Amino acid sequence: MRAPAAPYVPDPDSWEGLVGLWQELDRPEGCKVEIIGGTVRVAPRTTNRHALVASRVQRMLYPALPEEWGIHQKQSVAVPSCRAMLTPDLLVLPSAVLAASGEEYYVLADRAVLVAEITSASTATQDRVEKSVAYARAGIPLYLLVDAHAPGGPTVTLYGEPRGDVYRVLRAGRFGDTFSLPAPFGVELDTSGFPVG
Repeated sequence: MRAPAAPYVPDPDSWEGLVGLWQELDRPEGCKVEIIGGTVRVAPRTTNRHALVASRVQRMLYPALPEEWGIHQKQSVAVPSCRAMLTPDLLVLPSAVLAASGEEYYVLADRAVLVAEITSASTATQDRVEKSVAYARAGIPLYLLVDAHAPGGPTVTLYGEPRGDVYRVLRAGRFGDTFSLPAPFGVELDTSGFPVG
């Protein structure tokens, strides 16, 4: 990772300064650069298992999507109230949101319908705690957490009904279970193909 081209020292208390730094950073290939709690963090490359789970979830969601919605794997969302710029593993939102944002590199998180995070060993705590708080505060209706690193074994949890910084657990299960996603999706999420180990 290289420093920004011009000398740039953001105001640490300024959201605009953090976003400017985030936009200027040269991202290592395959890595995600996010702002979590006002701190710029680099997440390592994803594993093949991680990519497989993302692909399977995306395939299960597609049949339920209205024509005017899309699923994105590399789109960032901003939650200024949490000083967070996050790149969920999957993001579902109306395509018009991206069209309206033009040359920007992110959208406001409150425009999302669903976000999904697939944990890795290095990001599991962030996905379970910090990102959950940011997504809830943004008012994203559904947060799907696929947690291969859960202490009791691999789990899938669907959160919804955000209130402040907290979600309610709508559905929870282990890898191998099948459960329904509520409206507007109304599809069965079959986790039996998720790799374990």
